[in-house]
Amino acid sequence: QVQLVESGGGSVQAGGSLRLSCVASGIFSINVMGWYRQAPGKQRELVATINPDGRINYADSVKGRFTISRDNAKNTVYLQMNSLKPEDTAVYYCKPLTPPYYAYWGQGTQVTVSS
Repeated sequence: QVQLVESGGGSVQAGGSLRLSCVASGIFSINVMGWYRQAPGKQRELVATINPDGRINYADSVKGRFTISRDNAKNTVYLQMNSLKPEDTAVYYCKPLTPPYYAYWGQGTQVTVSS
């Protein structure tokens, strides 16, 4: 029943911006949601989280450049990415972090940042 559909990735030059979206069906609004990313040869990194009450946390690597938000009425989580760097190149995944939904993953969306 749980489905996660990420979109908004693409190829952008360094310094550019992208906005990722994730429609999360079958997941109640009380769930904590997050964005992960995984680059080739690297461990998966938790980029940002947002609680149902709006409390937000960011990884140090993206703080000040990325903004996570959610629209509970639309069952959608967003990741606004500004001042992108080549090091941000990765597959980005929408992820529920509250049981029983934490076992589910979407297909991810590729973000490529070139110099």
